[in-house]
Amino acid sequence: MSQFKSELESVKPEWKGGAPKHVKAFFTCRTGGVSSGPWGGPEGIMGLNLAFHTGDVRSCVAMNRRILSGCLPSEPKWLTQVHGTEILHADDVADAPQADASWTTTPGVVAVVMTADCLPVLIADREGRIVAAVHAGWRSLADGIIQKTVAKLRDELRGEGDFAVWLGPRIGRDEFEVGGDVLEAMKAHLPQAEKAFRAANQPGKYFADLALLARQALEASGIPAESIADCGLSTFGDPARFFSFRRDGEKSGRHAALIWIEPQNHP
Repeated sequence: MSQFKSELESVKPEWKGGAPKHVKAFFTCRTGGVSSGPWGGPEGIMGLNLAFHTGDVRSCVAMNRRILSGCLPSEPKWLTQVHGTEILHADDVADAPQADASWTTTPGVVAVVMTADCLPVLIADREGRIVAAVHAGWRSLADGIIQKTVAKLRDELRGEGDFAVWLGPRIGRDEFEVGGDVLEAMKAHLPQAEKAFRAANQPGKYFADLALLARQALEASGIPAESIADCGLSTFGDPARFFSFRRDGEKSGRHAALIWIEPQNHP
């Protein structure tokens, strides 16, 4: 997994089949900002928490967002994520509306989702005509947000589109313990969902593989396995680099997964 450091430490996608033309994307790490305490880095300082709703000092979050924006062609199109299936045109987003995915065809418009164990899914047409960011928590994943997003992108390209997909850092398959309700919800929309679950030590509990479930949803949408790249990184398992809601509780910070089409005049 390649890294880059401009102003921030981040994880960049390694796209399968080559990077989409003119598309830029990255996932923020835990450090590089001004938050402290549980929203800080491993030593309790210099955290890059990007969410206002976690209890962090608002001025610190605002500064973290300004630091992030300095690495981007424009201010990200922030959403208020509600574990649903609403998908918005990022160009029209203002004041953080409720949604869990956004898309754009406009160079310089930055689509973004925030996560702290949920799976971020970044999608790009290989010709660089359209991109999307998806927040795939288990509820939205079970309700079809990935399939809905792919269908929307194809619709915008009038049925065309050779898509590349990147699955970002999320809670690992050996750490995401869930109940039988999650298994049943997934099986309702993904016929092979049971392959992504294995029994945990407690009766009626399972470990779920979010990345495998996302792969099933993508392949059901006609995106082949050879177009899906997975970073394989666990937020829960790497406290030095990542926040984790399951590990740290309500005061966990949030990361950003961002994607945009590079403006032609960008240096």
